[in-house]
Parts: sequence; structure tokens; C-alpha cells
Amino acid sequence: MHVLDNPVWHALIGPQRALGRTTELAGRFDPDVAPFGALASGSVTDSVWEGLAQLVGPKGTVSLTGDLSDPPPGWTVIARFDGMQMVGDDVLIPGLDVGRSPPGSAESALPVPVPLGPVDAPEMLALVEVTRPGPFERRTVELGGYLGIRIDGQLVAMAGERLRPPGYAEISAVATDPNYQRRGLAGHLVLAVAEGILRRGDIPFLHVSTTNIGAIRLYESLGFTIRRPVAFLLLEAPE
Repeated sequence: MHVLDNPVWHALIGPQRALGRTTELAGRFDPDVAPFGALASGSVTDSVWEGLAQLVGPKGTVSLTGDLSDPPPGWTVIARFDGMQMVGDDVLIPGLDVGRSPPGSAESALPVPVPLGPVDAPEMLALVEVTRPGPFERRTVELGGYLGIRIDGQLVAMAGERLRPPGYAEISAVATDPNYQRRGLAGHLVLAVAEGILRRGDIPFLHVSTTNIGAIRLYESLGFTIRRPVAFLLLEAPE
């Protein structure tokens, strides 16, 4: 199985082990970091689901993605989201590719992205509240790689990394304040985050809703290609 077929599991048993809990059967991120859990790669048995239930707790909630079977009796599907997994094998990085300008250069005429950390979390959460790019919790920024754009001191756009299965890093939380959209800030940030990923030798990937045609076209224009359709399930564990 390719690591991107079960990215949460491979992130939890690999580079992001310290941000969650795992057993031989299942794993989950700390809830204030990310809502995601995973079943161990391989055969999906009742014991694997029982292992996840123990990590989630009675009536707790968890989000799953990847190659999933229907949950066994006792689990409740709260919501399902259909999306596309896209991989940036062909991303052209400004400053690394001939004929492209680095972020913030005079040629690009766009603000220089600045690193974001835990001290910026309140502003990041406020931006997420307005833009709804996907799950973002109090400690999500600890996943790393977050960059933002400030205009007159206000955080108006951001993007960062989420899942980091070995050899890959997911670009996530791509958000732009509605008052600053259509200025190229989202694509600018995605490329800046992708540059950091590629410079350390990993490959960027991302997930996008199947209904977000505009975002899919943007990512394709940046060099991302669709790898496969994916589903995200929000589940409630048995009592």
C-alpha cells in the first residue's frame, strides 16, 4: 500500500508520532491538534476498529480518510465529505525554476510570506472562522510549516502543512480573508509552502473538495495533478 493511501496512519507512526497516540492497531492525533485518526494499514478487522474505539473513547468523534471499509455496528457516520487527493510532482517553485520569480520579489509584486507559530494561533483561528478551509484546532499550528501574509499588520491569508507521511507533506489550511481574495495570495502561499517541502526533499500533496472546482483549477495551474478520489468520514465511536 502506498503511504498516501493511508496518510494519517503513516504520519502518526512516523514523523508526527509525538502529536498523537498509536497502538499496533490504530492511531489518532491529539484532538486539539487535529481530528484525524487512522486504522493500521492492512486487513481491517473488528479488532482494529476496537483499537480505534479505545483511543477515541465512548461516543467520541474522529475523522478518517484513505482506503476505508464500512464501519462496524455501533459506529455512527456523522458526515461524509468527498474530495480529491492531488500530488505536486510537477510543481514549479519560484526561485528554483528558470523564468520564475521568488516569493515577494519585485517581479511577483506580492507580499513576502512570514512564518506563523503558536503565538499567532488566535489570529489563525479567527481567519479560519471566517473562511472555513477545513479542520483547524487550537494546536494545529504545531504541525508546522505555516506561512501567512500580513497587510497593515492584519493576517489576511495563510497556508501550512498538516499530514507528513514519510516522503510527503500535505499542504492545508489554505485560507484568504474574503476582503483580500482574487489577488493571487492563495497560489502565492501554496507555492511558498511547497518550496519549503521540496527543499527538504519531500513531495507536496493536498486534498480538495470535489465541489471546489475553482481550487482544483488553481492547484492544477500550479503543477498539482489528481492522484485519486478520497472520502473523509466523521464518525462517532460506540457508547
